[in-house]
Amino acid sequence: MIVEKPPKILLVEDDKDISHLVKLHLEDEGFSVDVAADGSEGLTRAQGQAYDLVVLDLMLPGMDGLEICRRLRGETDYVPILMLTAKASEIDRIVGLELGADDYLTKPFSVRELVARVKAIFRRVGAVRAQADAQDSPFITLGALVIETEKRKVTLDGELINLTAKEYDLLHHFASHPGRVYTRAQLLDQVWGYGYEGYEHTVNSHINRLRGKIETDPANPRYVLTIWGVGYRFAEPQDLK
Repeated sequence: MIVEKPPKILLVEDDKDISHLVKLHLEDEGFSVDVAADGSEGLTRAQGQAYDLVVLDLMLPGMDGLEICRRLRGETDYVPILMLTAKASEIDRIVGLELGADDYLTKPFSVRELVARVKAIFRRVGAVRAQADAQDSPFITLGALVIETEKRKVTLDGELINLTAKEYDLLHHFASHPGRVYTRAQLLDQVWGYGYEGYEHTVNSHINRLRGKIETDPANPRYVLTIWGVGYRFAEPQDLK
C-alpha cells in the first residue's frame, strides 16, 4: 500500500504569532509546514528542498519577499508562491504578481481565507498537471505558439515569451480548451481558483498584458479573442493556419 505524502509548504514569516497560527491551521488541514523567520533562511530552505508551495511575507528581515520571489522564479523548477503583504497599495500587489507570485493576500487576513487560497492553488496545480498527463505530448502547439507544460515555457515563432505565473496559468487554461467561451467570472473561478467579488477587471488587465506579449497586433488579436457581451475564447487550431 502506497501512502501519499502530504503537500509540503514553506512559510516565510517573521511574525511568530502569525507563523504559529498559520502553521497550526495548515497542519490541521493535512499539510506539512516548515517555517523560516527571515528572508535569507527562507531562500536557503526554498532552494535546498522540494516544496509544493511557498507562503511568503513581503516585508522580511535579511531579504524581502520580492527578492526571494525574483530568485525563485529564476530557478528551473517551478514552485507556486502565495505572497503575504501588509502593504495595501495596488502597485505592491502588481509588482509581486509581475515577479511571479501566483496569488497574494493583504494583512490583516483571516486564516480561513488563507487556507482557502492555499487549497485553491493546489487545485489549480493539480488540474494543470492532470491536463498535461492526459496529453500524448508535454507540448501544446497552436499556430506559432508553443507551450511546454512541464517547464511552463512559452515560445512564439521560436522566441521565448516571458510570462508571469498568472499570465501563464491564463494562457494554459485558454490553450487547453481552444474555442471554448469563458465569462470573466468563470475565468476568475477556474484560473484564480475562486471568485474575487468585484474583481472581474483583474481578468481584463491580465488578458491585455497577455495579448501584449503574444499578439503581433494586440488591437486585432489572433489568439485570445473577445466575444462581445460574453467574455473571451482562444482561437481554434484551424483559425491559426
